[in-house]
Amino acid sequence: MISANRSATRLATRLSFLVAGFGIACWAPLVPFAKERLQIDSAMLGLLLLCIGIGSILAMVATSPLTARYGGKPVIVTSGIALAVVLPLLTIAATPLTLGLALLLFGAALGSLDVAMNVHAVEVDRAADKPVLSGFHAQFSIGGFAGAGLMTIFLSLKISALTGSLICAAMMLVAMLIAAPRLLPSVKAEDAPLFVRPHGIVLLLALLAMITFLAEGAVLDWSALLITQTGMVGASQGGIGYILFAIAMTVGRLLGDRLTAWLGDHRTLVGGGIVAVVGFVVLLSVPVAPIALAGFLLIGLGASNIVPVLFRLAGAQTHMPPALAIGAITTLGYAGILAGPAGIGVVAQAVGLRTAFWMLAGMLLLVPLTARRATRAAGED
Repeated sequence: MISANRSATRLATRLSFLVAGFGIACWAPLVPFAKERLQIDSAMLGLLLLCIGIGSILAMVATSPLTARYGGKPVIVTSGIALAVVLPLLTIAATPLTLGLALLLFGAALGSLDVAMNVHAVEVDRAADKPVLSGFHAQFSIGGFAGAGLMTIFLSLKISALTGSLICAAMMLVAMLIAAPRLLPSVKAEDAPLFVRPHGIVLLLALLAMITFLAEGAVLDWSALLITQTGMVGASQGGIGYILFAIAMTVGRLLGDRLTAWLGDHRTLVGGGIVAVVGFVVLLSVPVAPIALAGFLLIGLGASNIVPVLFRLAGAQTHMPPALAIGAITTLGYAGILAGPAGIGVVAQAVGLRTAFWMLAGMLLLVPLTARRATRAAGED
């Protein structure tokens, strides 16, 4: 039996997160090329992009019981390879239908990998001498920067989208081949049920994850409009808010394991939630643009370690099998980051975008307010 507390297993887990972040980020620079190749309008493109989310959520629901019964390794290896194989297909799909099907498969591979690697990561974290979960999540962010950056470089050098995606896919396959023999073998969970309705503490953890992901999705999709509408920056600088947020999120997760080891899960949730809320307050109430923009740094730093702690707590609770609990949290969280921004658009249309962001801050207050209950119910400090 391979020990979960060894450097090779931690390397394999990091590579899994890296591949997931790298793969989805490689697609982002290819979106305009797909739109031009297929000669479709923005409405059709939006429907096609929705296929990624649909595929991910459907796969997450199916993956949770499979991982609970057979362990994370076979799912991680299969979905990681599938993610790499489907990526080049996105660059050659010749019709909206074929691209939609490819994006559905791409999303399914990503969703399966997301659930299984988090189940695996929680098991490795529980066996480690000190917290390691935030560091795993940081690899997803690093993979995102690397994937988007490398594909952008390829396209800037006039390397074709297909060739660039093939190179990136080859790198992902190499990473999975390195990770595969170092992943934990299937856990002994043959008796785990194929479905358990989320209940008890798992519902609270899933709700907190959904709120945190919703805040992240809001910053991604709406921050540029918010800061340009209020005159903080010009239209060409609208992306600076998300850039600051993403940098802070990555740094926070790289430092998160040491922070969690020092503070404990309860104080990490309380402190992270408060810092994120303060970030929203600064962003929305300070009239000086440079200071207001610093609110994005606070939001990123505060939110960075909330989700890793929630996954750790899901692995520690006894209300339902950990793999199913983690699957529920991942699915609801992903639903938050997908559907949430659309919901914010509806709210913004009714009461204004600033008010919608104030409502997000209020929702994030639930994290520190329920942190004691979440950690106690999961048997943690």
